[in-house]
Amino acid sequence: MQTPPEITKASWGMVATLGLVWGATFLFIELALEGITPFWLAAGRIGFAAMLAVAVWQLRGGRLFLTQDTGWGALAVSGLFNTAVPFMLLSWGQQTVTSGFAGVSMASGALIMLPLAHVFVPGERMTLRRLIGMGVGFAGVTVLLGGQAFVSSGDPMEPFGRLACFGAATCYAISSVLMRRLPPIAPFGLAAMTLVFGSMLVIPVAFVVEGPPPLPDRDTLLIVALLGLIPTAGANMLRILVIRSAGPVFMSLVSYQVPMWSVILGILVLDEPFRPSLLLAMGLILLGVLVSQWGALNRLFRRRVTPSS
Repeated sequence: MQTPPEITKASWGMVATLGLVWGATFLFIELALEGITPFWLAAGRIGFAAMLAVAVWQLRGGRLFLTQDTGWGALAVSGLFNTAVPFMLLSWGQQTVTSGFAGVSMASGALIMLPLAHVFVPGERMTLRRLIGMGVGFAGVTVLLGGQAFVSSGDPMEPFGRLACFGAATCYAISSVLMRRLPPIAPFGLAAMTLVFGSMLVIPVAFVVEGPPPLPDRDTLLIVALLGLIPTAGANMLRILVIRSAGPVFMSLVSYQVPMWSVILGILVLDEPFRPSLLLAMGLILLGVLVSQWGALNRLFRRRVTPSS
């Protein structure tokens, strides 16, 4: 029997960390794509992350399912939808759509999550307050990315590219629901196996679509290894911990943070121009989080101020 979601200070810390890490990932992906093709970049980072996660898992005992209940089918599908399928859909879709539209489509994952969690995850009800909060956060992302999010690229394949981007967001939502519904399972084993199943799909597809792997230069290999270590292996572990404890709806708040951090880091690191709309967008995103998670925040601060007996 599943325990109800429990949102703690650690949950907020992990979600904030994931937003920052995945927001910074776009900077490194742009650098990596100068020396490697998109599908092989996805295959390289997932494959490296899988080997690292399996090694850590085995060092910690190698346990997977903690009871007689198993869920291999759900675990396999979750692994495919966790990394391989959305990585490939985004890599293909971003060839025909604007980067702004890709950002908005990923932010839509929080809205896609609400009805899925309402139906399939006990304790994750789609209340009016949550819906309003998620809507306000989504509005903040659209303000953040500006009009470029909806400008056509002019590519005849753009409609299919847009569907691919929304498909990637849907994959993350489905994966989160499946992870939450799995029987008792060791977190390190779950992190390792989702990456193993993902690599089993993305590596053969990269061969078929892009041919044999290219031989990147040293700097590109280092960036791919970094992408595999931190935003893939490490962040995947944090994502699983959040989903299994605080629930998939709370985890979906990351999708609003990622474009915000991406823009902020672009200003700080790449010297991109600052736009006043950034402040409005950040205000809307934070307001959306406040409204959608008001109950969790209220419980968290009430516990802090309650005197000990």
